[in-house]
Amino acid sequence: ATAGYLSEREARFIMAAAAVAPATGKNLEIGSFKGRSTVGIAYVTRELKLGTVVAVDPHTSPASTDPDLRGERTSYDDFVANLKSAGVFERVEIKRAYSYELAREWKHPIRFLWIDGDHTYEGAKADIDLFKPYLADGAIVAMHDVLGTFEGALRVFVEEILDSDDFGPAGFSGSIGWAQYRPLDGMKARFRWRRQLLAIPARKLIPIAQRADRGLHG
Repeated sequence: ATAGYLSEREARFIMAAAAVAPATGKNLEIGSFKGRSTVGIAYVTRELKLGTVVAVDPHTSPASTDPDLRGERTSYDDFVANLKSAGVFERVEIKRAYSYELAREWKHPIRFLWIDGDHTYEGAKADIDLFKPYLADGAIVAMHDVLGTFEGALRVFVEEILDSDDFGPAGFSGSIGWAQYRPLDGMKARFRWRRQLLAIPARKLIPIAQRADRGLHG
């Protein structure tokens, strides 16, 4: 019932990914908006005793790749109200800041990383660059709107994840791109060729996604 732009399929996917990530560490969400994904991740991690959710978002408007708040200046009040309504407020560590600001003080291993913040190439790449050093072996990384209306997230997913031997299994679910961090064996042929089977067609979509008049749909 929480407001947001995740489809039912995507919401179920990130809940499942947060549940099964075979790593120990923090659950970090970059980009919360009004809390649809936050509620799902916090519920699962609470039920399975997988720790709290660190949710970082400045909750400002307008922003170039954020949903229009139609005159409102912040999504923060709705975010907090939705967490309380869902009964997970106590399971969320709220960081009202930009991800690069949080990165300055971050010191924890990460078991699940959900990236749904700045969808520009520079913003999405910064989120990967800043927090990848903290990924625990086996952690799951998931990025929203990889197959969406922003070419930046798609390009970063292809170049920084699918093309990287630091990751093993990978895939898509709805508009989400995901992969498992496996720096010790991601270079093995069984992982590399499967990532490339995804990267080859995904790379061909980048110029289509760059067309501001259309983007990717369906």
